[in-house]
Amino acid sequence: MGIDFHSKKNSITYTTRNADKTWMEAIKNLIPIENVSNALDIGCGGGIYSKALADLGVDHVTGVDFSEAILDGAKENCKAYKNISFEHGNAFETGLDSNNYDLLLERALIHHIKGLNSCVKEGFRLLNEGGFYIIQDRTPEDCLLKGDNSHIRGYFFELFPKLIEKETSRRHKSQLVVEMLEQVGFKNIEEIKLWETRNVYDNKEQLLNDLSQRTGRSILHELDDKELKLLINHIDKSLENNSNIVEKDRWTIWKALK
Repeated sequence: MGIDFHSKKNSITYTTRNADKTWMEAIKNLIPIENVSNALDIGCGGGIYSKALADLGVDHVTGVDFSEAILDGAKENCKAYKNISFEHGNAFETGLDSNNYDLLLERALIHHIKGLNSCVKEGFRLLNEGGFYIIQDRTPEDCLLKGDNSHIRGYFFELFPKLIEKETSRRHKSQLVVEMLEQVGFKNIEEIKLWETRNVYDNKEQLLNDLSQRTGRSILHELDDKELKLLINHIDKSLENNSNIVEKDRWTIWKALK
């Protein structure tokens, strides 16, 4: 099993929400966004964070993804933005110009790839001198926090321990990410933790429907339909409140300077 990023039926799976203000504020606190005129969003998915960067005031954003199907969804999602463009490419060989970007964002990307060193090298090549590199992903520790009314993802592993190995094996320890950044030549490396609001649901039914569609959650593609139904029932019984569910995930963000 696993998600097929190239399937047209998954073209909008990463377009159905907007970046939360918690994320926008974190980025503004990390970098002088007003000085960023040319940004790159590698692993852009449906363009959610490409739009967020444009909304923060970046003059031009280029989104890159290896899936043409998902890029089709991103183009539709961002069609109102004249300052966002998209390129088909991967994190190791984008085919884009060297020393050309003030900011490179790779959000929820590195757990999908093998070859972190090659990815970071490409990031170094693409950035201007003084450019900022933002990697956002979950460490194994981030993933396995207990489930509660906000941290819905925790219930996945509570009910299906088999997902733990799958999830943690694809996640990088923070020390490794920092070492890779240093080896390639990045400096002023910082790490922060962010509880990012993923979505706000008016009621529990909205959340359960979102889960049933596996929307934007690649880990749920590891479950068959019967298992997914069991998970939804488990979460239904576990959640105390039926209204105003604010779903949050804990992330690690690494900021580095070229």
